[in-house]
Amino acid sequence: MEEPTETESTETEETPPEAEADAPLSEDDQLAAEWEAMGDEENDETDEDGEGGGPGTKARVLNQQEIDSLLGFNEGEGGDSDTGLKAIINSSLVSYERLPMLEVVYDRLVRMLSTSLRNFTSDNVEVTIENITSVRFGDYLNSIPLPAMMGVYKAEEWDGYGLLTVDSALIYSIVDVLLGGRRGTTILRVEGRPYTTIERELIQRMVSIVLADLSAAFEPLSPVTFQFERLETNPRFATICRNANAAIHAVLRVDMEDRGGQMELILPYATLEPIRELLLQMFLGEKFGRDTIWEGHLAGELWYTDVEIEAVLDAIELPLSEVLNLEVGKQVLLNALPESSVRLRCGNVPLFDGKIGRKGGHIAVQVDQSKIPEILTQANGEGN
Repeated sequence: MEEPTETESTETEETPPEAEADAPLSEDDQLAAEWEAMGDEENDETDEDGEGGGPGTKARVLNQQEIDSLLGFNEGEGGDSDTGLKAIINSSLVSYERLPMLEVVYDRLVRMLSTSLRNFTSDNVEVTIENITSVRFGDYLNSIPLPAMMGVYKAEEWDGYGLLTVDSALIYSIVDVLLGGRRGTTILRVEGRPYTTIERELIQRMVSIVLADLSAAFEPLSPVTFQFERLETNPRFATICRNANAAIHAVLRVDMEDRGGQMELILPYATLEPIRELLLQMFLGEKFGRDTIWEGHLAGELWYTDVEIEAVLDAIELPLSEVLNLEVGKQVLLNALPESSVRLRCGNVPLFDGKIGRKGGHIAVQVDQSKIPEILTQANGEGN
């Protein structure tokens, strides 16, 4: 009976309680301990309503629907508005400044384009603008519905490029109208084939008309010439800037009674940078106050203004005492000879130099040199 007692005492001495507590646990034991702790905390924090209420309450675990809503991928709700992290990621699309004067330019384009396309097609054409938004150029290229034609044009004065996209419905409508198609018939859309030479030529003529009206719409703000470059049918070949660059996207709707389609104007912000300050103003000319009507009227009336010109033979300096003693009959000697040059001036501004002479009983001056270019150069230098 004494030997087992010695054995138990020996085992007890080999594994003291402090040593068991300090001994590292295996991975399985650690995992089991964590699960047991989580189960105890959930039991402690759960009350009658199923909600946490104890002092050790932890955050409630989100379900899949709440996670989708937080990330902005909630497919159950309708609408195109983004929410959550998706809205934060895409916030750069609407962070660009608004250009009020550009909307005025597009309004002018719509009015002018209605008249131009009416003359081009000899049909009743109505052009309306649907929306103006800011997009990334790469996202727009990926969203173009094919087949379509993309006209690449260049702004000569701004040294930039733009894109004009004509959708398939408008292409077939224009071709049908110009080639004498019947009204009231459904437009036949032939998919899966390239556009013919006739279709490309007719659309190129329409694109040239749109670009001419766009140049005229920008004329009061800043003179610019939009030059047609090429016509593409593949978006990969219509790249005019980097995919990450921002651009102004304007959608125009063209209706010709029972047929029509859409055209889309793309102007990158880099192209509009030279006239950015002009596009930021709320009213045309508010920063410099120019009025073209009064400018033309004033310039026309200046040609009929009477100007008094003086012919100066010589200028001398006299003391004030001699000037006060001048009387009738006294002579003032000038340092001028018959062949000396005479200066014509208006007020204190010298205009011309010439030789004095006589013609038809009148004293005349023959102009040899003009001082006006020097005056204009000095005025431009002071203005800068």
